[in-house]
Amino acid sequence: MYLPTLSLILCVLPLAATAAAPVCEAKSGPTLTPVVELYTSEGCSSCPPADQWLSTLKGKPVVAEAFHVAYWDYIGWKDRFAQATFTERQKGIAATNRLNSIYTPQLVRNNRDWHDYQQVAEPKAAAKANITVQRVGTTDAFEARVEPVDANATWTAYWTVTEDGHSSRVKAGENAGEFLKHDFVVRQYTPLGPYQGPQQLKFFALASDAEHPRRINLVVSDKQSGEPLQALSLPCL
Repeated sequence: MYLPTLSLILCVLPLAATAAAPVCEAKSGPTLTPVVELYTSEGCSSCPPADQWLSTLKGKPVVAEAFHVAYWDYIGWKDRFAQATFTERQKGIAATNRLNSIYTPQLVRNNRDWHDYQQVAEPKAAAKANITVQRVGTTDAFEARVEPVDANATWTAYWTVTEDGHSSRVKAGENAGEFLKHDFVVRQYTPLGPYQGPQQLKFFALASDAEHPRRINLVVSDKQSGEPLQALSLPCL
């Protein structure tokens, strides 16, 4: 009388073993998702309030990114999240906006220097591209399909991986003695392009960290103006 029970177990186990992997994918909508960039530094005494404000964008329909720059490191505290490429990106935005210098904290919305923190998440325009992003199986590889509304437009794109839940106890510099918390920290930045017409893109993200939930972001922009055509954020653990 034990055979039926054993048969049942043998039938159930293969089904569990072949269960489909969780799907991680997203598709953009008809409205442009605002791209909110914060240029910040752990060595800048006026940056912590801006960092705290950025954390309030969790759950909002935006692509939020905290780019930590390194040009405050000379004061005595090295920002472990800073990369030279982030400073170069900020310089490019300053040139587009005809700014005489770069500064922190700087808020940038859709590639424009921005000062209205209250309205930063408000969608105001129709999207000019359609984006679909999906993870390849259970790997850290991602694929995207980009279809610009204007098939003749020249466009660029970039991927970022952002992480939440980081913190630092600063021991030197302007923020000495402070305990800083960070969300939307850019941990990986990969610019692409230029392109024209529909394209398939691929991206290999840094491995996920259970303690710091990540988002895979893709921003597609006009080649000339730098203004986003559409953006998409995909939370994938």
